[in-house]
Amino acid sequence: MIKRIGILTGGGDCPGLNPAIRGAVYRAKDYDYEVWGIQDGWKGLVNGDAKPLNINEVEEIMDKGGTILGTSRLNPYKVEKGVQRVLASLESFQLDALLAIGGEDTLGVAHKLFQEEGIKLVGAPKTMDNDLNATDYTFGFDSSVTWAMEAMRSLQDTGCSHRRIMILEVMGRYAGWVALFTGLASGADWTLIPEEEIDLNKMCLHLKEVYARRKHASVVVSEGVMLPGLETEKEELDQFGHMILRKRGVGQLLADLIEEQTGIETRHAVIGHIQRGGSPTLFDRILGLRCGVAAIDLIAEGKFGYMTALRGDEVVGVPLSEAVSKIKTVDKKWWDLAQVFFK
Repeated sequence: MIKRIGILTGGGDCPGLNPAIRGAVYRAKDYDYEVWGIQDGWKGLVNGDAKPLNINEVEEIMDKGGTILGTSRLNPYKVEKGVQRVLASLESFQLDALLAIGGEDTLGVAHKLFQEEGIKLVGAPKTMDNDLNATDYTFGFDSSVTWAMEAMRSLQDTGCSHRRIMILEVMGRYAGWVALFTGLASGADWTLIPEEEIDLNKMCLHLKEVYARRKHASVVVSEGVMLPGLETEKEELDQFGHMILRKRGVGQLLADLIEEQTGIETRHAVIGHIQRGGSPTLFDRILGLRCGVAAIDLIAEGKFGYMTALRGDEVVGVPLSEAVSKIKTVDKKWWDLAQVFFK
């Protein structure tokens, strides 16, 4: 019988986490569940850091970015006796079930703990990259693209004034969803994503044609894009084995290449962690709330090892195994749509 549940948020923060927490806490009250907030993701269970979480703490967090629970990228499987410490914390806090809110990495750990240790848990899909499989959209994505779209529009204004080509480098890691949607929504003249091979000559020829028409142009590039001429160097990896991309400077490299090939003054900007903060958009607020509520329903129904997912207009439960089986990357139909506007 479920009496007390824990909630944690792991991985990179993004808008929509607090609405998801709020939805879960409010729904838990309908089942008379006691809720505990685990601090700083999986680190909280490794270190035994959790505290009661009541409606008082969540009733006014709908418009707040980030997560009131804190977060980290700690992987308990990469810490000495990490899994044993997680299990000990669950027993110490008398947690009967767990809600893990996160992306591929956080939910990958959740799935492994469910499979190997039998922990009663469910997941909710958070990531600004929108690269989590089995759900149409993740909360955090809409907000991050909205910020990036506004940044691109600002760059286009100054590019128009100074007669320049402007480049915006956005986050997204190995999936191009953020770059693709930013490019489409801001009317950028070209977009580069990790999924598609780069044709620099074709892009530069197009940019010269655009520049000849209106004396400015703009490009969106995803941080995970590999460009010709990018020197290979030893990169730092996080505890989930992912390359930390902040050192790569793809936006600067692209600006240099474009200016060299076109002869047009080119500048770049990196939006970086600005995409992770700020008040969530309407879409992310509602999706976060719905996923939080639905996650508690999954617990009540005994559907452990499941994640809430947006499928069309419905929020449904899907197996965590499906959600973390692969990264969701940009498919051909979306890329074909983007190319309509490379004219």
